[in-house]
Amino acid sequence: MCLGESLMTPPDVDALVFDVFGTVVDWRSGVIRDGEKLGAERDIDVDWAAFVDAWREEYQPSMDRVRDGEIPWRNLDALHRDSLETLLDRFGVEALTETDKEWLTGAWHRLDPWPDSLPGLRRLRSEYFVATLSNGHVRLLADMAKRAGIPWDLILSAELSGHYKPAEEAYLRAVELLDVAPDRVMMVAAHEMDLEAASEAGLRTAYVHRPLEWGPDEYRSTNEPPDSTAEIIADNFVDLAKILDV
Repeated sequence: MCLGESLMTPPDVDALVFDVFGTVVDWRSGVIRDGEKLGAERDIDVDWAAFVDAWREEYQPSMDRVRDGEIPWRNLDALHRDSLETLLDRFGVEALTETDKEWLTGAWHRLDPWPDSLPGLRRLRSEYFVATLSNGHVRLLADMAKRAGIPWDLILSAELSGHYKPAEEAYLRAVELLDVAPDRVMMVAAHEMDLEAASEAGLRTAYVHRPLEWGPDEYRSTNEPPDSTAEIIADNFVDLAKILDV
């Protein structure tokens, strides 16, 4: 299926909830930028692109420890900090102070939106409630929105359910807080796992293609979307607004 096509007439919904990391913001470039800045200040010779990719690859395994009951609920800052300690040892980085580590962990609060995110969200917000539905915790998402001017109506988070996506509780808690039926809410994401879980919880779904999420490497990015079961497939947020006739 080509970008900009949909499997059906755009559904009648009241709210759009958005995955954030990779879908709304470019996490990779932002964390690399801050890593390089800190590395230059501390004279650290490390491949920051490889470091950040490894950090992101720890994302799901760290949440699995919570999902599996290995550790109690911890927010994403705590999980990122645990992963950071592991990676500093793996990459042989020894020059960082505790303050440095806190600042670097905070890089995940300082991410920039994709170029289409703000104009697309502004258009969508004129007709729908627009809210986050991220595994990032409320403070992280609020910091990100304030810094970048992301025009959310609401900040919803897996934190509010105590369950990380793709647990059903994360989606249904967001629906409950929006005070609508699940089929009046559309999940917007660049990740199939997120959309499949949202659909199973009764939400409508829209896939937005982010071929550069993992950088420009030709082996890791593609201009074509995967075979998606989402009801709407868009190439960016402005395209999504057009499909929804906003």
